[in-house]
Amino acid sequence: MHKKAERLKKMKPVAVGNLTEEQQAKLPPGQTLTEKFPILHEGDVPHYDMSEWTLKIFGEVEEERTFTYEDLMAMPTVTVNTDIHCVTRWSKFDTVWEGILFRDFIAGLGIKPDAKYVMFHADPDYDTNVPIEDLLKDDVLLAYRFNGEPLTDKHGWPLRTVVPHRYFWKSAKWLRGIEFMKEDRPGFWERNGFHNEADPFKEERFSGEALDIPEDEWTRKEFD
Repeated sequence: MHKKAERLKKMKPVAVGNLTEEQQAKLPPGQTLTEKFPILHEGDVPHYDMSEWTLKIFGEVEEERTFTYEDLMAMPTVTVNTDIHCVTRWSKFDTVWEGILFRDFIAGLGIKPDAKYVMFHADPDYDTNVPIEDLLKDDVLLAYRFNGEPLTDKHGWPLRTVVPHRYFWKSAKWLRGIEFMKEDRPGFWERNGFHNEADPFKEERFSGEALDIPEDEWTRKEFD
């Protein structure tokens, strides 16, 4: 199992602050509400020459395609207000993202009928898997703006996914490729002890036995 999964299991819990009834209803079990935006990722933050940046579409599609950033900026934009939840036990309510609705983006890609899963490929050497059906919701985006501003480098600029009804490791920063697959296969964290489905309200944090994961790793990280 990856060292981060092991570290999460061993940490001591911290107290949860008082919440309103409305907040309690929105907060998944085991989470702590924060107004800040913790910065967590594996590896170094990439920096891009945008004249060379591309997004590749491949796998179970009629034809592979490559999009430039200018191609994406020409597509219809939506704004979504949604809550996000990290496996390290922080949640942030009412985050505002702008980007391309995922189901709109894939509408003209010629995806083959037997494609049932997506692998998001991202820098540096990161990937995460999600069923296509799970990506057709009203709040799943290819996002490039947050709270009215372009994404910062540390939060995934120039493009990231936002899959808010799953723990946030399923929302890949620094997206570079979207692979459509007939069969599921695990991504980076899924190969290293994290749960394949990652439903926050079911506390699907880790594969295997249920674990009581403490709440304080994210408080030690950098914030926006």
